[in-house]
Amino acid sequence: MALEAVGSSLVSDGQQNTATLHQPANPVQKVNLLGMSRAELEKFFEDLGEKKFRAGQVMKWIHQYFVTDFAEMTNISGKLRDKLVQICEIKAPEVVHRNYSKDGTRKWVFRVGEGKGSLVETVLIPAEDKTGSRKTLCISSQVGCALDCSFCSTGKQGFQRDLTPAEIIGQLWMANFSYMEDVPVAERERSVTNVVMMGMGEPLLNYDAVLSSMRIMLDDFAYGMSKRRVTLSTSGVVPKIDQLAQDIDVALAISLHAPNDELRNELVPINKKYPLEQLITACQRYIAKDGNESARKHVTIEYVMLDGVNDQPEHAQQLLKLLKNLPSKINLIPFNPFPHAPYGRSSRNRIIAFQKTLSDAGFVCTIRQTRGDDIDAACGQLVGQVADRTRRAAQWQKKIAEKNEIIRSKG
Repeated sequence: MALEAVGSSLVSDGQQNTATLHQPANPVQKVNLLGMSRAELEKFFEDLGEKKFRAGQVMKWIHQYFVTDFAEMTNISGKLRDKLVQICEIKAPEVVHRNYSKDGTRKWVFRVGEGKGSLVETVLIPAEDKTGSRKTLCISSQVGCALDCSFCSTGKQGFQRDLTPAEIIGQLWMANFSYMEDVPVAERERSVTNVVMMGMGEPLLNYDAVLSSMRIMLDDFAYGMSKRRVTLSTSGVVPKIDQLAQDIDVALAISLHAPNDELRNELVPINKKYPLEQLITACQRYIAKDGNESARKHVTIEYVMLDGVNDQPEHAQQLLKLLKNLPSKINLIPFNPFPHAPYGRSSRNRIIAFQKTLSDAGFVCTIRQTRGDDIDAACGQLVGQVADRTRRAAQWQKKIAEKNEIIRSKG
């Protein structure tokens, strides 16, 4: 009997398969330094027998000069660099697609995990404001999403897994690096000015990895971002909002989208577990943790405008009543339809009238400008090229088709 694949346990003529004996040992899994906080890096270097100040040096090379080759870290001894090459790596998620819009918006599709892995998307939106040029990066925290909000395309692919800190901060690393691939190392500087944890997934359901990533964003040895320019957006995981208040000071945004429990139960199903009264009270507690230089001056309320669903005058009045005791800014978001979406976008006139009602009552209320439509980068379109690994999308499309058939038959 002939021997076949290497590693087979088959024997021939009573002899042991020598191929098995001579298989190479599995390569050592290198430690990815990209997603490690300063505290984690300090412990890592101390465990290597090095001084912990090496952590700050390496963080600067990674996150301020966007260097992935240890040989370029010139203020570190050659001996330590050689050691790091053997046991470490600096590895961002693989870019499998990138597209730059004519309006300046940029989108990346990243592969995460081993083999074919999974795909997540990240969007950068440039703008001008009173402080000058602003580049806001919308970062994903999960592959897919478990919350299944009825108007969100991402939720229709179901939940696959959480992202690691390296996969989260790697999105910010790559966005910055995209502006300086051809810039000499000594001249590189951070380009992204704002981060919103508002991409695929519910950030508070991947709490530890998101918290670690935001700490790297705020660290002066890394991105040194202002806490007012790092925003976490949640659909309303109330206990985690309270935990966030204890652990870090960043801006908070709420994906509200409805001014009453009955409608929000339909649009944002997590409302059935944490209804509006609990959510608003949690937001008030979050602001109460304020400090002199805190980002917690107000909560941003995100409200997607769905034609005939949540955009009527009575909805505006209900929203005023709901938010009367919560310092907040309101961001009205024109809905971006996607295939089989059961909703349409509110008319421009309806959105403006809704805004006027809120503004006249004293709220700061803005209408989000739709950006990146030509590259499927607008809010609600992040499903993009992501492969659906669950049955949710198929079941949802079947439900919409059946609903449309009933409407046609009645017509």
